[in-house]
Amino acid sequence: MGQLRAAAIGVLVLSWYPPGLADDNGEPSDSLVPFILDAAQRYAIKVAFHIQPYKGRDDHTVHENIKYIMDKYGSHAAFYKYKTSTGRSLPLFYIYDSYLTPAESWANLLTPSGSHSLRNTAYDAVFIALLVEEGHKKDILSAGYDGMYTYFASNGFSFGSSHQNWKAIKTFCDSNNLMFIPSVGPGYIDTSIRPWNNHNTRNRVNGKYYETALQAALMVRPEIVSITSFNEWHEGTQIEKAVPKKTLTRLYLDYLPHQPNMYLELTRRWAEHFSKEKEQWLM
Repeated sequence: MGQLRAAAIGVLVLSWYPPGLADDNGEPSDSLVPFILDAAQRYAIKVAFHIQPYKGRDDHTVHENIKYIMDKYGSHAAFYKYKTSTGRSLPLFYIYDSYLTPAESWANLLTPSGSHSLRNTAYDAVFIALLVEEGHKKDILSAGYDGMYTYFASNGFSFGSSHQNWKAIKTFCDSNNLMFIPSVGPGYIDTSIRPWNNHNTRNRVNGKYYETALQAALMVRPEIVSITSFNEWHEGTQIEKAVPKKTLTRLYLDYLPHQPNMYLELTRRWAEHFSKEKEQWLM
């Protein structure tokens, strides 16, 4: 939390699985959420939730998830609420791999006339879908989502994560009253876990790759910029402090010849730049 604060990051987006569930390489972590919220509060950081694609996830289970999260954590001072253009303060949820569930199923949950709609209930929120392919834009719209994000830190990996497409995506979002949240990253290398994926590696170029992504994001005047990631070491997208480290099986990336906090420093500079730019846009 101290590092996030030093980097002028306002919101920590937490990968979340329902109680008792985890991904194939992890263990259940919902029991840690209260400690994370408490720690975030001490550093004036807010926490939002990134709903992961657990086995069997659909519009019904996500309905339960949203109720669970809001009932259990919604009153915590560190629980993030987004101020909408109509002046409401609503929780904001990122739904990872949202395209795995058909748009018509999401519409049951996310459109006002849906069979078990959250709209205009105590559990209403801002729901952000993952945009991977160009065709997902219209699906996200018909599903009733409030916006889209791009997640992947590898420029060119997907339609959504390609900086050159952000202007067109933002135009689409603006004309359909959707939020566009571009995701920026400092580089990408996941060959330690996906040896075949070499072609998606993106060199950090001493911070230039990150700054190019940030520049591209700011060009489209987004309301929010998301960062992939704080600490996903296995995909080489982390911005947290790093010092040289080697084990028998792994060589960890570091930022030499730069300081361990190089990417926190870059993030802070761009966050300040972003704040100033935003004031200009609103004038």
